[in-house]
Amino acid sequence: MVIRIPENPRLVNGSEESVWNALLGQLGDGDLVVANQRVTDRLKDHEIDFVVALEGYGIVCLEVKGGQIWHDGSDWYQEQRKGPTVIHPVRQARDALYALRSYVEADPRWSHGRLRWDHVVVFPNTELTDDFALPECPRWKVIDRTDLDDVVSRLQKVLSGQQLDRPALPEYGVDQLTTVLSGRGLPQRDVVARAIAHEDAADALTAQQSAILDAIRLLHRVEVRGGAGSGKTFLAVEKARRLAKQGQRVALICYSHGLASYLERLTATWSRKERPAYVGEFHALGQLWGAPEGPDESIRNTDTVQFWEHDLPRHMAELASELPLRDRFDAVVVDEAQDFADDWWGPLLAALRDDEAGGIYVFSDEGQRVFDRQGVPPIQLVPLVLDHNLRNTRQIADSFTPLVGQRMRLLGGEGPDVLFVPCAAEDALTIADDQIDSLMDEGWRPEDLALLATGSRHPEQVSRQTEGNAAYWDSFWDTEQVFYGHVLGFKGLERRAVVLALNEKVVQERSRERLYVGLSRARDQLVVCGDPDFIRDVGGAELAKRMGI
Repeated sequence: MVIRIPENPRLVNGSEESVWNALLGQLGDGDLVVANQRVTDRLKDHEIDFVVALEGYGIVCLEVKGGQIWHDGSDWYQEQRKGPTVIHPVRQARDALYALRSYVEADPRWSHGRLRWDHVVVFPNTELTDDFALPECPRWKVIDRTDLDDVVSRLQKVLSGQQLDRPALPEYGVDQLTTVLSGRGLPQRDVVARAIAHEDAADALTAQQSAILDAIRLLHRVEVRGGAGSGKTFLAVEKARRLAKQGQRVALICYSHGLASYLERLTATWSRKERPAYVGEFHALGQLWGAPEGPDESIRNTDTVQFWEHDLPRHMAELASELPLRDRFDAVVVDEAQDFADDWWGPLLAALRDDEAGGIYVFSDEGQRVFDRQGVPPIQLVPLVLDHNLRNTRQIADSFTPLVGQRMRLLGGEGPDVLFVPCAAEDALTIADDQIDSLMDEGWRPEDLALLATGSRHPEQVSRQTEGNAAYWDSFWDTEQVFYGHVLGFKGLERRAVVLALNEKVVQERSRERLYVGLSRARDQLVVCGDPDFIRDVGGAELAKRMGI
């Protein structure tokens, strides 16, 4: 078949249509015809009506001029609506030829050097005599209306009749020319660009939610509840920033190392007047006051639970009550407050300068209560509910909606469907590694990716944590590395693309909450590796259906 680019070109007039049809009817299999080829050089922009590549001959550029054409011995003329108009068909064809030839030969993929190129003019409505000749345009360089039935043969003669020692267009030359004309170094459909566009839109939507803070500016005891992706963390940090800007001494507090790392880095970019007096983990605040460091909190047993959830907060409350007024807080903002134990609220209230008017602003999601704690602030709070998902694509947000516990309006952008890869729990981490490789092949960068486990930690996470929590969480910001984590430590955080390994061997008391956290950490692309029965048992039939199981 004749290769034609484009397949169905938009031709500007009947003259070009007649030439196009003549070429298609006479070109052989594998020959190429390109309509309306544009090319730009340092001098001007050119448009070539037709480029014809003939294997075994060469490449010809055609300039088509329809209607009545004549030459007065000085200039070419074309009859137009406004009257006779001077035209320059030969110069147009020649200049465009040189521009296109230079472009093709400069492409590193073009391996054929200087071939036979030529240019002709086509007058499909005009007839020239056999003895026509101009110094810059002999008769054989013109196709008139009597030549259209033999146009390809005439083009072949133009190329084969060249006396220059240049090779003809070789086998596969048409394919290479087609490749060159398609351009090089082109921006491809880019998963990262799509993700950034989604983030820009989500940031704008999230910023609009700051109107909620305007509405509660006169309230000093508030709980904001919302599902994953509703913008709770944004509102928490924005509330802390506004309070600090008003001159208040503010504490911005959470439980997890990872979220604390994020909050510390974020607020460090603010001006000193906007920066909270304290940003970080609840337990680290106690150590700042002089409380002991305590045992390894990752080891869950009776003694460690007793220390972290009861003994330490009791000690912190005593230390808080002895703080001088200058070290106390006008307001406390708590993000991911569902992680807090009952006894943790006492030290925070004790650290307020005014135990009646001091601000307490709590941001929580009961669906993400992954720890066996039921901490509730022992004070009356005004509840507000966020019912919009802004941060996840609609496909991701829709997948975990059955786990949210409330109706959510999905306002995120469109993205790829959630991919579920069935496998046994013991194989989930290995399969997840393979999926990370696939995402990298698709164009995702290491900094865009996280592999999260619901059961035992990935060996890479174990290795990084041997250097300490600070070094481990530094790897979250390392643009050269994929992040490896556990859903318990990733709450409040997100990644553009997440591979979730459902590697819990048995269903646990908080498996549903872990699943919810894991499914909601990806903003743009989510891959889930695990046992379909686990999804059904833990998440229910509706979740399994949305996963395509």
